[in-house]
Amino acid sequence: MRGNPWPAEAGGGAPLPETGEQAPMLPRAVAGSCARPPASGGASPAAAAVRAAVPAGDAAPAAPAARKPLIPATSPTRKTTHKPPPAGQGKVAARNAALIQAAAALIWAPQAALIAMAIGGLAHGAPASAMLAPAAGVLALGLLRAALDALGVRRAFQGARPILTARRRDACAAMAARSPLDMNRAASGEAAAIIGEQAEAVQAWLARFQPARMKASIVPLVILACVAPLSWVAGLILLIAAPLIPLFMALIGWRAKAASEAQLVEMGAMNAFLLDRLRGLATIRTLGAVETTATRLRANAETVRRKTMAVLRIAFLSSAVLELFSALGVALVAVYIGFHLLGDLPFGAWGGKLTLAQGLFILLLAPAFFEPLRELSAVWHDKAAGEAAMTALDRLSAPGEGPAAIPLPGAQAPERQGEAATDPARSGSTPPASSLSVAPPPTGPLMVTAHGLRFRYPGAATPALPDGFSVNIAAGERVALLGPSGGGKSTLLALLAGLAAPQHGVITIGGQRLDDASAARLRQRMAWIGQQPHVFTGGLEANVSLGRAAPNVRASAGRALRWANLADVAASRGGAIIGEGGVGLSGGEALRLALARAAFNQEAGLVLADEPTAHLDRATAGAVTESLLELAKGRTLIVATHDPELARRMDRTIHLPSPTALEERS
Repeated sequence: MRGNPWPAEAGGGAPLPETGEQAPMLPRAVAGSCARPPASGGASPAAAAVRAAVPAGDAAPAAPAARKPLIPATSPTRKTTHKPPPAGQGKVAARNAALIQAAAALIWAPQAALIAMAIGGLAHGAPASAMLAPAAGVLALGLLRAALDALGVRRAFQGARPILTARRRDACAAMAARSPLDMNRAASGEAAAIIGEQAEAVQAWLARFQPARMKASIVPLVILACVAPLSWVAGLILLIAAPLIPLFMALIGWRAKAASEAQLVEMGAMNAFLLDRLRGLATIRTLGAVETTATRLRANAETVRRKTMAVLRIAFLSSAVLELFSALGVALVAVYIGFHLLGDLPFGAWGGKLTLAQGLFILLLAPAFFEPLRELSAVWHDKAAGEAAMTALDRLSAPGEGPAAIPLPGAQAPERQGEAATDPARSGSTPPASSLSVAPPPTGPLMVTAHGLRFRYPGAATPALPDGFSVNIAAGERVALLGPSGGGKSTLLALLAGLAAPQHGVITIGGQRLDDASAARLRQRMAWIGQQPHVFTGGLEANVSLGRAAPNVRASAGRALRWANLADVAASRGGAIIGEGGVGLSGGEALRLALARAAFNQEAGLVLADEPTAHLDRATAGAVTESLLELAKGRTLIVATHDPELARRMDRTIHLPSPTALEERS
């Protein structure tokens, strides 16, 4: 057995044994999954992103009158989600914000001119009252500069946020488009670290570094144009000192980017390791491996510390180099102006000799010449970290390619499928015939047919199913899948659920072929019950509804809890929050929670259950069996099990061969 491949949408989501990772949720609207807030607070970023991708069920058809649902039929209201501005608009806003901040920095030139003129006038005997007009001008320009700078910072943030949101959405969509059976999926801890934490570096990069780079490319040139007509020596000093700063920053920046990428990779690996060990903490304690795990975690943390300190050393080095050259440049200009006014260096001025006002004007502009470069150096670490985070997001956003990739059928959002079907220009090619007619999924119990299936995991030596495997299950029939571990029971359930596409063969659910065009819609008519349902941080009702739409979600969740005999548990806990992974619930209560999740989906015509009675005592297993049979009334039920008592209660039993027999046959 390869473990439960079904996501936690209706109670599944058990970790795959090979990776120990949680299977991701099925997307209803993949494009907006990361932008929607979680249903309950306190969850990790990965859990929030996963929970947000749960199918809402509002596209499911009404339950037929012939079957009395466990929860009264409802007509869910359609949700409207706020869509952030396109990333293209964010780039335009970021560029405009950078121009505004550059204009704010250039206001210092007229302010310096007013100050120099006022002091020059005082030196030539002008009355103190003559200072009022320049002082008012400096004040007005200062207020304008502050307003423009604040506006530019705000616009920079507003321009950077949509770009980051789009990148996160693409990463979530790409991860949701990969099958839970794909062993090359990013570990959930690593994905959570990249999307929830490391991606924030992109915000600082776009909102701070891009405006600083614009200012560094505009302001020094304008100041040089103001200084050069007064003194070619001062202009030459600035012109010689300026290129040294970007040169050393580029040399340091290459090393800073590599160090930041190494730090982010190590941090993601440590988060993945920590989350995996937290999930298996009970097993680690049982095997007495707590000290070994703590030692490895301590070593990973030490590696992260060293790489973080390496990044900080480079950041401080770049700042020190910039401060050195900017200080030398300003000092050389000050020395020249001072000796020039004293008459020791009479050359360098176009008009013979600089006046006090002109010399003071150049001295005031010299620090402003280097200020944008100093700001650029201060945010150079943001650039390195932002580019490294962008690379990590691009790695998550890359679709699974190659022979080892297993895509998730129907991962494309239904509304986008409709757009591609009606507008070939959007998809860039002629849509397939199967996507031109979007038929609603059938109602009532679903007939399941599989013919000529062939499926082999990438890199596996033996097939996961017997080649040419076929099965026909009538609507409303209850079937048990029996066989030893590794015989393909969970793989068959995954194929029937549309979590992976067989290399050969055809699967039909309710008379509709299960393919990319129909998988997402057909999965809305399915419910899953796994042996290890994942429980998110939150209340019991939120863990039952999982963000799915209903006119009265709380009432529907309450009815499902009462049906699953969890009303007393909900009453005793009150509004207490359940810990991540089901902390506070027993194994039997967690399994009954999975039953309540399945009961919440009143439109489900097919129930898939993977080892629902495994690891339970006889009494609890009997109660779960009775609840499962009651849930299956008016539905088709397929159960993968080793429990002979549960198999005996089914209408029919299908035996799958052992892995040794599959290997010999292969």
